[in-house]
Amino acid sequence: MKKLFILLLFTSSVFAQTSNDSIPKKITRAALFSDYDIVLIDSLLMDTKYKSPLYETSEYIIKDIEGKNVADVDLSTEILKERLQKINARTPFHIAYNPSLEKVIKSYLKYRKRYYPALMAKAAYYFPMFEKHLDQYDVPLEMKYLAIVESALNPTAKSRVGATGLWQFMYTTGIQYKLKVSSYVDERQDPLKATIAACQYLSDLYNIFGDWDLALAAYNSGPGNVAKAIKRSGGYRNYWNIRPFLPRETAGYVPAFYATMYLFEYQKEHELIADAPQIRHFETDTIHVKKSISFDQISETTGISSELLQLLNPSYKLDVIPFIEGKNYAITLPRKNTFRFLDKEQEIYALAETDASKREKPLPKYFEMDKRIRYKVRSGDFLGKIANKFGVRVSDLKRWNRLKTSRLKIGQRLSVYPKRMSVSKASTKVVKSKQKPFKTTGKGTYETYTVKKGDSLWTISRKFKNVSVDKIKKWNNIWSVKSLKPGTKLKIFKS
Repeated sequence: MKKLFILLLFTSSVFAQTSNDSIPKKITRAALFSDYDIVLIDSLLMDTKYKSPLYETSEYIIKDIEGKNVADVDLSTEILKERLQKINARTPFHIAYNPSLEKVIKSYLKYRKRYYPALMAKAAYYFPMFEKHLDQYDVPLEMKYLAIVESALNPTAKSRVGATGLWQFMYTTGIQYKLKVSSYVDERQDPLKATIAACQYLSDLYNIFGDWDLALAAYNSGPGNVAKAIKRSGGYRNYWNIRPFLPRETAGYVPAFYATMYLFEYQKEHELIADAPQIRHFETDTIHVKKSISFDQISETTGISSELLQLLNPSYKLDVIPFIEGKNYAITLPRKNTFRFLDKEQEIYALAETDASKREKPLPKYFEMDKRIRYKVRSGDFLGKIANKFGVRVSDLKRWNRLKTSRLKIGQRLSVYPKRMSVSKASTKVVKSKQKPFKTTGKGTYETYTVKKGDSLWTISRKFKNVSVDKIKKWNNIWSVKSLKPGTKLKIFKS
């Protein structure tokens, strides 16, 4: 675990030990690892949930190298040695050729190569931010690759033991480095704040060991375990010399870091072509909110997709930006959309107030149990896509299914109360309802309103007496704000 105070537990016991230490000079790997089976893991190295492009299980790290044939990988030992020497010359890490490292690199090239284009696209967004703060704290810029090993650059990643975010902070370590966690916000998932905390933590570890390789190992297993490994090795302070005495997952952790660094540094030589990034960090901006608002409300009013808002604002656990006195919560947006947000800001707050006023009211008829369907999540599905398919909001799906996050699993069943879709009772497949002729429950005559640029359902409703957004939707069979385009003709019934 990442707890600096662990070191205090060992300074009096580990370094105070003399020749009384009964640990033999020679110890088998199997016997050593059996002593560490109870070690809690503080990274995603044993987490299969997120399908990291680097690992699947701890056995993969330890046994995969010996168990899989990598002889056919087109990378000679001589070329690899030369390239590792070049990397070593420009980094403070002690990177040297090692047969185990060669097998790790070749294993990734053969069995993990397909994951790297998408991973490199994420890196194009996160790495510039990482490098800026690593430089400020005098941490080697290459430490940016640590976030790949820890989380595969997934800011909402969570390990089995609760380590969270890009840099996989445990709750107590996060609090120690001023990463606050509440019901609405988890700052361990905030890319900027978590990066600053990781820089501080790595700096503290370097001050303890005076070596970046050992600081890297301590980041994974804790400084106490590294201190014990140094003692058990007979005082060696080179990572490869103390490696047999480190916890099981840490033995594969540093080589994985080196291998990742190599693949990124020589991606062209291995034809690793990055996918196009969805957005770059310099293309974003932040705006402080003045009232509590949700991603759905922002999306409905401005047209920015909820999925992009989730990508840019992963620290908001419920897709809600809270407003609390004394706190300065902000929304990160694409820079090109910031002026649109500011123009629509009052509309967003008004929509939030309208939604809040409806919370305690009886649910509409389409929420009745006999109208409910069970939808099975398929490959490629995400909440926004499912919500659009059924004409509902992401927040509705979350509420109906008591979802705390936006993550879905293939095969997961969701309860949905659709507005525009139906499901055949004889099949679980979702099919579109046939378009019915236009009908209205409004009384009297109606006038036609032509949608103008910048209009939203809320602004249109304000132009007419006793007309609400829900009425406009009902009168015109509108189920998605995306269908509201300039030139669209709307029927507005007079009361």
